[in-house]
Amino acid sequence: MRRSGETALVLFSGGQDSSTCLAWALANFGRVETIGFRYGQRHAVEMDCRPVILAEIRRLFPAWTVKLGDDHLLDLSVIRGLGATAMTHNIAIQSGNAGLPNTFVPGRNLLFFTAAAALAYRRGIRTLVGGMCETDYSGYPDCRDDTIKALQVALGLGMDTRFVLETPLMWIDKPATWELAERLGGAPLLELIVENTHSCYIGERGERHDWGYGCGKCPACALRSQGYGRYRAKREAGSHGNC
Repeated sequence: MRRSGETALVLFSGGQDSSTCLAWALANFGRVETIGFRYGQRHAVEMDCRPVILAEIRRLFPAWTVKLGDDHLLDLSVIRGLGATAMTHNIAIQSGNAGLPNTFVPGRNLLFFTAAAALAYRRGIRTLVGGMCETDYSGYPDCRDDTIKALQVALGLGMDTRFVLETPLMWIDKPATWELAERLGGAPLLELIVENTHSCYIGERGERHDWGYGCGKCPACALRSQGYGRYRAKREAGSHGNC
């Protein structure tokens, strides 16, 4: 699907998934803007990664550079003030209510999309892109496809505008997310994601693994590292099969 005459607004955190979604949007839309949120996140280092990633995309991909427009930062620190989670406070990561991990931040994605839609409305943008995924995730209810579809309807009704909420990763797992990045930008995009994006929940960037930086133990690091390992194994098996 290509919409070369349209603009997309990407919810861009500085992580692997949102960076892959940004590349997907740049490959499919005529113009792309980005939006990030400061909400008192424990891994606020992701916000430092965002401008580096944007600069690297402009350096490495000239065809995308001409499409990449404004970056917006919004303060949603009210999220931290609503209550403690392992994503906003220095507490141990563990299972919480209803079997959900305490890394779940209630209402976060709902607020993200609502704020993004309000900005998009003012800028004449109708497509919002997010990295939510129902295949490899921790059961977060605001990452489910049904939630995103319902939110699309609610935002459209509430602003009398036909928004389209795109979630390119919704039905693929982490190995397939690495594969998508490779298809979109080849080895340069893969290296950019490994070196410059951040996913670790506790904000650790002291140790570089083959899949990137992180503590290597939190759920985000485990998912990213396991996905990378399966992606590499599949890739290597494919290359041996072609010999």
